[in-house]
Amino acid sequence: MCGICGEVTFNGTPVSAEKINAMTERLSSRGPDASGTFIKGNVGMGHRRLKIIDLSDASAQPFIDKSTGLTIVFNGCIYNYPELRQELTGLGHKFASNGDTEVILKAWAEWGQDALPRLQGMFAFVIHEENSGRIIMVRDRFGIKPLYLNESHNHIRFASTLQAILAGGDVDRSIDRAALHHFMSWHAVVPAPRTILKGVRKLPAATVRIIEADGTSTERQYWTPSFESSSADQGRSESEWCDLLLDKLREAVKRRMVCDVPVGVLLSGGVDSSLIVGLLAEQGQSGLATYSIGFEDANDEKGNEFEYSDLIAQHYGTNHHKIHIPSDEMMENLPSAIAAMSEPMVSYDNIGFYLLSREVSKSIKVVQSGQGADEVFGGYHWYPPLQGSPSPLETYVASFFDRSHKAISHQLNPDYHADRNESLAFVAEHFGRPGAEDAVAKALRLDTNVMLVDDPVKRVDNMTMAWGLEARVPFLDHEVVELAGRIPSQFKLAHGGKGILKETARRVVPAAVIDRPKGYFPVPALKYIQGPYLQMVKDALSSQAAKDRGLFQQDYLDQLFAAPSDHITPLRGSELWQVALLELWLQTLEA
Repeated sequence: MCGICGEVTFNGTPVSAEKINAMTERLSSRGPDASGTFIKGNVGMGHRRLKIIDLSDASAQPFIDKSTGLTIVFNGCIYNYPELRQELTGLGHKFASNGDTEVILKAWAEWGQDALPRLQGMFAFVIHEENSGRIIMVRDRFGIKPLYLNESHNHIRFASTLQAILAGGDVDRSIDRAALHHFMSWHAVVPAPRTILKGVRKLPAATVRIIEADGTSTERQYWTPSFESSSADQGRSESEWCDLLLDKLREAVKRRMVCDVPVGVLLSGGVDSSLIVGLLAEQGQSGLATYSIGFEDANDEKGNEFEYSDLIAQHYGTNHHKIHIPSDEMMENLPSAIAAMSEPMVSYDNIGFYLLSREVSKSIKVVQSGQGADEVFGGYHWYPPLQGSPSPLETYVASFFDRSHKAISHQLNPDYHADRNESLAFVAEHFGRPGAEDAVAKALRLDTNVMLVDDPVKRVDNMTMAWGLEARVPFLDHEVVELAGRIPSQFKLAHGGKGILKETARRVVPAAVIDRPKGYFPVPALKYIQGPYLQMVKDALSSQAAKDRGLFQQDYLDQLFAAPSDHITPLRGSELWQVALLELWLQTLEA
């Protein structure tokens, strides 16, 4: 797990070493263990390293392979690299290191784009071919590893964070109105390639982009999961699906133990993280380090779920760490958590993951996490109403979107109005694509391949990597997701949602965890904005920077200030926190 950056010019201008160094330094939290740069003519690359696999300097990056003429910077982990290395050795390749980075280079040299389906893992990498002058950019199937871009006719710049892109200088920081519409309506989800800034884009997940020496490029999606069931799939019983799923999940957590340092688990006490612990215990892991976090209660809403994480920790005898965060410490760290976001993200659990990662990183470098299970297996409340809905698009929008297009037009100042209802148009186009057999499958496909990438997955990457902690997500193993796509919707919606996963988990973990009410990462102080939190958001939205930017209409802000708890979105979010978060994030870019 690392941070990568670089720039390539197409007009004969050499790359600035000062610029590459500035971008690389901006990524230091993602890779605290080592740093390296490569600059040759019109190509520059930077890398910050978190030592996870092959702890020696032989796997230092940028990695230059003179035998193939390839140079790479790589962020992520290839879980099946030992098997690929053995296969490539049999084909005559010789290795100078024991890590997964060199395996990617040899695989590209041997198979080209056909290497991509062979890679099991999470990754964003950029390869430079010295002989052809081409640049190859690749992002993993679920965008678990980020890759931000800034480009013109004369150059392309890339980095693991938006802030590292800005560190290179000369970037258009004006607001992208279509992205702003997504942010305001689709619960802060801004689908690739857009970001909230006009001058920064991101490579979509499951995408390879090849840039020729003259700057022309081609881009293609190399993986698209199906959400259709065959006749044989339709005939399988719930028990048969549980058999198949359990085998895939066992393999997924086992793969994510490939490491040269210890691996722990972020344990919320829900079904997903508890199942990970159970599967690892089943495979013989003893003394497994587990970590849970809790906050102060607010408005009679509980701020922790320790009773369930304690149950799992005691059941499996894990080395359990409970972290309780008092409200004043949460508020003290909010600015840093917001600054760690590559894009503004409104979910309350950002601060939870940020502080949890801070504590976990003091004792361990790698954890497994339960993100993705709700999107893949139908765990959210907006899926059941879709089944049999006469208007699936309207049902989805009513359940998920924070605001209507009309409301946004009354809340944003006219200079920031989008030309059309961007979010509705995007979702309608996605729902209309072939390859999903019913409304629930359409929503699961959208959430798995878009919402998940640009909300939960991004959240986990940003908050863990702010502290040099690598998070691995077994529910986003691509073979698990391919299997889940084939499971008929009724099995996913059964038992109050996520039924097939619950029934599978029943074979491994205590029933008390499975049959509990669905929980979230509770941070009640940010849902019910009062006292010092209310003053903080008022100060941000009333600052001179906010006035100069002029995003929001003042009468709308006044309504939010007067009664924050009266303005809660369908996803139980605070409208005030959402608009304040955007302004606070934009101000971190100006600091």
